[in-house]
Amino acid sequence: MPIGTKPSGGLELRVSLAEQRLTVVENGAPVRTYSVSTSKHGAGELRGSYKTPRGRHIVRAKIGAGAPLGSVFTGRRPTGEIYSEALARAHPERDWILTRILWLSGTEIGRNRLGEVDTMRRYIYIHGTPDSTELGTPGSIGCIRMANADIVELFDRVPVGTPVTIG
Repeated sequence: MPIGTKPSGGLELRVSLAEQRLTVVENGAPVRTYSVSTSKHGAGELRGSYKTPRGRHIVRAKIGAGAPLGSVFTGRRPTGEIYSEALARAHPERDWILTRILWLSGTEIGRNRLGEVDTMRRYIYIHGTPDSTELGTPGSIGCIRMANADIVELFDRVPVGTPVTIG
C-alpha cells in the first residue's frame, strides 16, 4: 500500500499528546479510546531525541501476532521471556516492549520521513508495556505505550497501512 493511502473502511488512529490518549476513528467517528504513555521528553522528530514524533504516519508493520500477553521483544524479535517483576528486577536497564508491536512510518517527507527525522528508522512503535507502567502521563523514550490487553485489541483491529496522526 503506498505511503499515506487509507485502507478500506475509513479506519484511523489519533494520538493526543496533551491528553495521553489514542482514539480509534471509523468513518470519521470515534469508536474506542485508550490511555497511553508517550515520551517523557516531549514531542519531536529528530533521531536521538527520544521524543514522540508528530504528524501523519501509517502502521508499517505488525509484529507479535499470537504471542502470549507479556511476551518480551528486543529488536522486534520475541526473546522467549514473559515479563515478570522478577525479570524486571534482574534487568532494571531494559525498556520493556511487550505483547505486540505496531511499527510506525512517517508519511511527511522532511517532517517525519527520511533523513534525520525518519520515524521508522527511529524504531517508533505503539507497543505493550508492563502492567505497573503508569498510563495517561508521559513516560516513554519515544514510543507510544499501551496496556497489554489494549494493544492486543488494537493490533487485532487495525491492518497494516492504517493512518496514525500524532499531535
